[in-house]
Amino acid sequence: MLLPGHDPEAVRAAARRLADGELLGLPTETVYGLAARADGDEAVAKIFAAKGRPSDHPLIVHVLDARGAEPFAGHLPATARRLMDAFWPGPLTVIVPRKAGVADAAAGGQATVALRSPAHPVARAVLAAARELGVNRVAAPSAHRFGRVSPTLARHVVEEFGPELMVLDGGACEVGIESSIVDCSRSDSHGPALLRPGLISRAAIEAALGEPLAEPDAAAPKASGTLAAHYAPSAHLRLLASEALALRLATLAASGGLEGVAVYSRAQLPAWRWQPQPGDPAAAAHELFAVLRALDAAGAREIWVEAPPGDPAWDGVRDRLSRAAAAFTD
Repeated sequence: MLLPGHDPEAVRAAARRLADGELLGLPTETVYGLAARADGDEAVAKIFAAKGRPSDHPLIVHVLDARGAEPFAGHLPATARRLMDAFWPGPLTVIVPRKAGVADAAAGGQATVALRSPAHPVARAVLAAARELGVNRVAAPSAHRFGRVSPTLARHVVEEFGPELMVLDGGACEVGIESSIVDCSRSDSHGPALLRPGLISRAAIEAALGEPLAEPDAAAPKASGTLAAHYAPSAHLRLLASEALALRLATLAASGGLEGVAVYSRAQLPAWRWQPQPGDPAAAAHELFAVLRALDAAGAREIWVEAPPGDPAWDGVRDRLSRAAAAFTD
């Protein structure tokens, strides 16, 4: 059922749903999450089952504030505290050592836990109401089938899971791609590392840390959304440099083969359906997943995307598109 997210009674009903161990479609500023109380293994198992997600692929646990993060951590490294102070509430997740026996299922069995404090007012209202009912930890991966395009509108969640799921409608997600993830769990042996880029830039993260980010290595913990193939629409997605995209489309047009080929590019190009790509990275991130879903719904058989510029501000969008393209092979 779809409920207005700014209705206090709907928020209370959502909190009760979480307290009862049921699933909830929850808006955040990044994407919509499929939420369940993180302190109940049975509730968390419902997330994995609904998404078709491997149970060893960890979830992000959402908390209201830094105080809410403390019960999860064996200790909170200074690097994590600096990032929490700088960016919480907001689209940044920290991975820290996990306290034994806490959120085992949500952590995918790892010795670490991923924590985030969302900024969306509806998400914060639900977390506050849930805390009053004794629910201090809410796991909430993106509300879509595993590996597919993330939802940025409430109706996307309904399309994924059907009308039986309670979904709070908080409008279009402001950010539009998932949070940046920084591993702070190995401060004794390895500096903090950016495992997944998001809207918050690498430079901003390093400025808050007061030190450069290390490169991820093979010993880094597993993290949400970091598989090579992810975020994929049903249509075959090709990611092409500007010149190659224009040349291949011209060749395809000359042979009459454009039927079903949608194009998402900054410059207008011949296509069965052309969707303009914003020149601003924040605007592109905001609309990216909605565009891919709309082109799928329109019946595209292939989606050809102009590769983002090389500027680091585009890292989050580039990451999502690269993983979406990796889901398909010629």
